[in-house]
Amino acid sequence: MIIRDRYAPSPTGLQHIGGIRTALFNYLFAHSPAGNGEGKFILRLEDTDRTRFDESYVQNLYDTFSWLGIKWDECPNNSGPFAPYIQSERTDHYKKYAQELLDKGQAYYCFCTAERIDEVRKQREAAHSSETGYDRFCRSIDASEAAKKAAAGEPCTVRLKIPLGEATKFNDHLLGDIEWKNDDVNPDPVLLKSDGFPTYHLANVVDDHLMEITHVLRAQEWLASTPLHVIMYKAFGWTPPQFCHLPMVMGQDGKKLSKRHGATSIDEFRKQGYLPAALLNYVALLGASYEERKDIYTLDELAQRFTLEKLNKAPAVFDYKKLEWYNGQYIRMKSDEELAELCLPYAIEANLFREESLAETQRRGGRGEEKGEERREPTEEQVKIFTAAMALVKERLVFLSEVPEKITYLFKDPEIPAAEEFIPKKCDHAQTIKLLEIGKEIIKSMAEAPNDEQAENIIKAEAEKREVKLGDLMMPLRVAITGSRVSPPLFGSLRILGAECCVNRLERVMAEFQKQGRQ
Repeated sequence: MIIRDRYAPSPTGLQHIGGIRTALFNYLFAHSPAGNGEGKFILRLEDTDRTRFDESYVQNLYDTFSWLGIKWDECPNNSGPFAPYIQSERTDHYKKYAQELLDKGQAYYCFCTAERIDEVRKQREAAHSSETGYDRFCRSIDASEAAKKAAAGEPCTVRLKIPLGEATKFNDHLLGDIEWKNDDVNPDPVLLKSDGFPTYHLANVVDDHLMEITHVLRAQEWLASTPLHVIMYKAFGWTPPQFCHLPMVMGQDGKKLSKRHGATSIDEFRKQGYLPAALLNYVALLGASYEERKDIYTLDELAQRFTLEKLNKAPAVFDYKKLEWYNGQYIRMKSDEELAELCLPYAIEANLFREESLAETQRRGGRGEEKGEERREPTEEQVKIFTAAMALVKERLVFLSEVPEKITYLFKDPEIPAAEEFIPKKCDHAQTIKLLEIGKEIIKSMAEAPNDEQAENIIKAEAEKREVKLGDLMMPLRVAITGSRVSPPLFGSLRILGAECCVNRLERVMAEFQKQGRQ
């Protein structure tokens, strides 16, 4: 069987975790062994809701797919590698098939105004009626009379004629056989609006048929629409695709994932510094079990293992901590050069390469430059330092966006911390001055050591010679060079900064520290 499935978002908002999980499962299924190597994953923009449509959301969709590395397999009429199907460009199809249902007596013209429908709603509320939706007022109008009124230009919509007193049955791959009373289906929904645009229901069913969609994998929130769609398939005389309504994505509190749980839009994850491969790997496991003692998969590996049988009925719980773990793992897979390239945009955004430090920038309330001042691009030498710094921070990173703050000291002399930051436990000010003096004697040779082992041997030997604890000797030296007790590895930092810079920093700090001791 050749699988043809689709992701059909409405461009009325940003792409979020739930939508991308749906897109990913469709992509994986089309490219799984079940597709026999010929499966097609189709992207379709369901943009018929023109009141909520925004072009920026279309661009966000394209940017999201590009960043994630997900590609769709088919374009309409060979219109180019980036063109999906766009429903607003296919209105003639929907008008044609709405007319077909009218001709079959499966649909009818409705001339009710919005004011009348609103008045019916108010009357029902006043009477405490349980009835909802359209009251089928125009369903009894003679079809030929209605057609004449429509042809004469009287404003109207086209509504589906739901068979009353019956039940609609369908099979869901995950949920099994489902039966729905027609009387509980949306009463005679609009198929074609008065402006000639189709509603979601008509366009969705017509396009799935014309595009020969074999499987509809979508979120369970669309389950209530499926009986209506099955009724429409039957009205047309078409065979519906196989439905599979995917498990919901929930927060740790058991409620549907939303902003209150944290980032949900893909833009937010991207800005925080997640890697696309880490996000895809984690999302692919939300509601699916691969039955292997393995956590890390490439996109191709996921596709080769994906089957509908591996989907879970139970809701999937989105664990941000687990996603952070994945992100850290993928960061550590990168070479220093690859990681530097990925992190560089965050450094430029934070203005790491300006004369002012990131800490100073943040202290004055901005994320980067002064108003009207352009962010500074790095020089070739700064890029070299930036790349070398990746080896220092790679093992400690959770997000790409953390890099600028962690390595600011490599591009700007840090502020001299308060005296107590330099003083090791069980030491006093005078003892700390002696420790800094010892450090001054060896810092040049440590900075010029070719590797961490040799630098460590130098300071170990000096600590033994002076009969001081190694930790006590290293701590004030670290603070003097990096500005913090907690920093990337000291020995690597010394090599990157160079002997002259390290000596200058230490002398500057010692002068200030001694001055503080005399006060």
